[in-house]
Order: sequence, then structure tokens, then C-alpha cells
Amino acid sequence: MSLACSRSSLGMMACGAINVVRGSRSSDEELLQIYNHSESVALAVDGPEMFNRIAKTFYSKTSMRFIILLWGEKSGLSLISEENKDVQIFSFMEVIDLGRESRRTWSDSHEASQQYYYEAINSDDIATLVYTSGTTGNPKGVMLTHQNLLHQIKNLWEIVPAEVGDRFLSMLPPWHAYERACEYFIFTFGVEQVYTTVRNLKDDLKRYQPHYLISVPLVFETLYSGIQKQISTSPLVRKLVALTFIKVSLAYMEYRRIYEGKCLTRNTKQPSIIHSTLDWLWASIIASILFPIHLLAKKLVYSKIHSAIGISKAGISGGGSLPLQVDKFFEAIGVKVQNGYGLTETSPVIAARRPRCNVIGSVGHPVQHTEFKVVDSETDEVLPPGSKGILKVRGPPVMKGYFKNPLATDQALDRDGWLNTGDLGWVVPHHSTGRSRNSSGVVVVDGRAKDTIVLSTGENVEPAELEEAAMRSSIIQQILVVGQDKRRLGAIIVPNSEEVLKVARELSIIDSISSDVSEEKMMNIIYKELKTWMSKSPFQIGPILLVNEPFTIDNGLMTPTMKVRRDRVVAKYKEQIENLYK
Repeated sequence: MSLACSRSSLGMMACGAINVVRGSRSSDEELLQIYNHSESVALAVDGPEMFNRIAKTFYSKTSMRFIILLWGEKSGLSLISEENKDVQIFSFMEVIDLGRESRRTWSDSHEASQQYYYEAINSDDIATLVYTSGTTGNPKGVMLTHQNLLHQIKNLWEIVPAEVGDRFLSMLPPWHAYERACEYFIFTFGVEQVYTTVRNLKDDLKRYQPHYLISVPLVFETLYSGIQKQISTSPLVRKLVALTFIKVSLAYMEYRRIYEGKCLTRNTKQPSIIHSTLDWLWASIIASILFPIHLLAKKLVYSKIHSAIGISKAGISGGGSLPLQVDKFFEAIGVKVQNGYGLTETSPVIAARRPRCNVIGSVGHPVQHTEFKVVDSETDEVLPPGSKGILKVRGPPVMKGYFKNPLATDQALDRDGWLNTGDLGWVVPHHSTGRSRNSSGVVVVDGRAKDTIVLSTGENVEPAELEEAAMRSSIIQQILVVGQDKRRLGAIIVPNSEEVLKVARELSIIDSISSDVSEEKMMNIIYKELKTWMSKSPFQIGPILLVNEPFTIDNGLMTPTMKVRRDRVVAKYKEQIENLYK
């Protein structure tokens, strides 16, 4: 199905038509809104089941010239009556056959060829409308041009130096801007692409042994949690050996980053040559001592992990914040993860870590021909390197604007072409010596400006930082920090029941044969865990609300790219949140 969607979108763009893409998991109301707002004239639907779900709504509330069925047989369609039989339906193969026949007629007949002429597609013409699936607000139609998409194709090789024969494993929706850019890049360079799902990911990684995994941070977090769980349930001796090896490898990588000059700093002061040399020498010595143990760990432990997850060249993470502990863990076991950054509005990749400059904790350098600047959120004054503020970007990847929404376009894009990303971040200052000498100019994304929680005390809190810290706990499955206009922070938590039960037994809170933990005892365990993981934070979580229903795509609490929809979660539990603060 993904292949049919990709081929159809490419075919539309190749003939100069504008495609408007959306996932089948979207509600009928949302699909109808997007269809009408985009002034679409036809519908391409992925299969009979999807058609039957939306047919009644679309027949009665839209004007369609024709419908294309991308998958399955027309015999499986329902709701085709006398009233709507004028709307012609084509199967995917019928469209292919019609195109082939038209081309043959055009080439064989001189008269036919005289009636038609090719109209060139300009680079600034709109290629596609992608309606954002943001975590807040209604989706807006992002106008991406042919130039936007071509810039991705031409410049992603610097990030992913793919070779013929390489295999990519993808699991994002084919309509998503990140997945589409990757697909176009993959097709252009003639490498192999395998599609998988969350359910089949583990098996497909082992089966296909991909060179590259293209996905979002949540997938890498899931892999990380799976490996950690497997280690924790191993026999005691094997568990201790594995954990010791990982601890040594983490330390080895820390010292290696120091002597390679790939550390992050916001300090603009240049370190002295003497201090830098001594620092480099010390890090080199310690790394040399740890290296043989790290090498042994690779052979005895990490090689087994590699055979299970494949990813022989790199995992490419984008579409969200990659937790630092996950980033460091994969580096320690020898699985390269290159973190990138972008938005639907930037088609999407605007920064990424390169294979030779993979600075942990950052999103790497800007892609070619793309500029970043950091500005003060209140004054819009440009801030110097190392200062945290709103990230703005300018260059060929930036969208043309929002379709039929000039007000939103003007709010996002200024007259000089700078796009306000809405993200907070900073740029590493230039250093010619010291720990950051090879990290100069890399971009660090450090929170979402509009997600900032303002307490009644006037303090601003970035919830993502706290959530990332809490998610290191094995007993917390999901967390959303709340507290807007309150005196202190709270949280909505989906506990990992199995892990809570295990911890309760280990601490003798319940006996070994009990299969249930009371809410009060569970609350105490989670409070203690939060205190442990957030000990270094100036903010602590106060009241918490435990919920059993996870945030998922199906219940509308996550976007199709697996980001929690803050506004919807808060709205769903509004009454319970208010009760937390009484």
C-alpha cells in the first residue's frame, strides 16, 4: 500500500498536479475539511475499506470528478448508487493502462501530438500540500514547491552516503514529509527500501538486517527499552557482566568525545592551549585504558545486539527530540544514530549530524545553503552563539507559505524569508581548541517555545526536559507534565504495570504471590522514582494523575508521527487535572 501511495504521489507531481496528502487514520471530518479547504477535485483512496468508510460523507459534501482506488478491487466497493454513478472510479492499474494508451496514441498520431504541448513545471510551482498534524491547533496546509523537494534529494547524500545495494527500513506514514523526502532520496540513488510497522519492527530488523533505519525517536526509545529489559531479565552473572561492560563503554565514549573535540558547550570563552592540551592528553590516556574492555564488550555482548537489530550503517532519527540517554547508549554499543531536525514547513530536513561529525546531544550542522539564527523571544534581537532563544531558518527548504492562510504565513515567515520554527535552541560557539573544537556551529534544539508552561509564580518551565528525565524510569510508560497558571507542576502518567509490580515485589511492598498493586502504593513508588530521576532539575513534580489508557494514535492522543497531542490530553483530563490542585 505504501508503494502505491508513493507511486501515485510521484505521478501527480510529474504531470504538474498538486497532491494533498493525509493518512487513513485521520477522522472523516478532518479528511473532509482538508479536501474542501485544499480545493481538491479528485480523491485517491488506499483501498475498498477506506472508500466504504468515507464514501457517504464525500459523495454528499464534496464535488469529485473521479476517484482512484490505489489498492484492491472495485468489486469490494459499496455505496455506489444512481445518484453518484457519474463520479467515475478507476483502479490503480486502470490509471496505468490509460496513461500507457494515451502516450501510445500521442506518439503514433501526428494529429494528436499537434493538439497537445508540454507545459514546463517551474521550480517555484507548488508540488504538494501537506497539512500539519501538529500537537496543538487545527492543521494548516503547507505549500511545498518542487524546489523544496529537490533540495532534499540533492543534499541528503551528505548526511546519508547511501550506495547501490544498501537497504533502508522505514515505518513512518508514506504521506509524512520526513518519510517522503527519504523515499525520493532512496528512489533517486537506486537503493532498496523495506516498509514495516511497529508490530513487525523487531522481526523485520532481524530478517532484513537493514543498513539504515529511518524513524522517529520513539522507535529508538522502544529498541533501547527492549534491550534494557532483555539485559535485566538475564541470569545474574550475565546481567552484571553486560551492565559493567555498558558502563565502561559509556565512560570510554565520554573520554573519546573529549579528545576528538566533539563535546557541546555554550561557553564563548576560548580555552587556553595549555589547558586544552592537558585535557586532551588526560582523556586520551583514560580512553586508551578503557578501550580493550570496550573492545571485549563489542565481541561478547554488543555483537549479539547488532545481529538482532541490524542497522549496520546508521539509524536516522528525526521528527522529535532524541533522549540523551538513548543517544549515548547506542553510541556506546556501536550503533550509529544520526539525529536530524526539521519541520513540515521546511520539507523537512534543515539540520542533521553527519557520519564524520556525529556530535551527541545535537541535531548537527545545517544542510547546504540553509541558514540558522537564534533570536530573543520577546525583542526578536539576534543572539550570539551559545545563547538560547527562538530558532529561525532561511533557505531553499523553506515552504512557500500556508495555503489560503496569509495571516498564519505572515506570522511564520518574515519579509526576509526567515521562518520562525517555534523551537528553542542554540548554536555551539566557534572554538579552535578544546573539547568543542570540532563541534563549532552545530545546532542544539532545547524545547518547544509554545509548550512552555508558565507557573503562577512567573517561572517558565520546559516540560520536554522533565518528561525526558522521567521516561528514563522503566516504570513510567508515558508522562505529560502539566501546571499552566498553577503554583507547581503536576503530571499525567501512564504507568508500566508489569514493571511497577516487579519493583513492588523487590521492595517487599507486596508479597511475591500478589498480582496487583494498590493505587496508593503505586503512587508512592512512582513519586520515589520521579524524585530519583529529576534530582538534578530545579523543578519537581507535585500532584500526579495515574491513567490506564496509553496515549495512542488510535485514541487521538498522539499524532500519526507518534508525538503526544498536549492540548487533547489536557482537554481529556481537564476535570481530573483541576481536582489535582484542589
